Amino acid sequence: MQPAMDRREPAKVRQQMNETTVTIIGNVITNVTARRTAEGARVANFRIASNERRFDKATGDWVDGDRLFVTVTCWRKLANGVAASLSKGDPVVVTGRLYTRGYEVEGQKRSVTEVDAIAVGPDLSRCSAELVRVRRVASEDAPMASEAAESPSVPAQATPAELEQERPALAAVGSGSS
Repeated sequence: MQPAMDRREPAKVRQQMNETTVTIIGNVITNVTARRTAEGARVANFRIASNERRFDKATGDWVDGDRLFVTVTCWRKLANGVAASLSKGDPVVVTGRLYTRGYEVEGQKRSVTEVDAIAVGPDLSRCSAELVRVRRVASEDAPMASEAAESPSVPAQATPAELEQERPALAAVGSGSS
């Protein structure tokens, strides 16, 4: 008999029958918060909003439909990439396991919809992105040293501050000396 799996393990590892896997397209509405668990695993959380837009044939206009607000949890390598790459307002595509978590506040039962993310990426229909491949450093989710030596052309993993320093400064449109 296998031990029960901890909810905090990434959804990708824990694939089980009858899980609800979803893909949500929306915008990041909070800052990404990153931390480590007591066991040392990296975790990042943020919230996204997805707004339905549909064409109303009667009026000939696009109208707002229902809204969905979801808390997204990312683990280990994905948490590292999300913390280094995303910020409030970014358009994203999130795929993962959907679940509802219940809790109690001052005697009132409440629930929140959450997603354990398997993959998170920019919505390239609404933004552009520059990909930076990173070599994983020695950790619980890194390849063996012999595997890392096989791909020396991939740069070492950078911290979010280092990535920010490497980004070129964007000049404001219309500014400059004429």
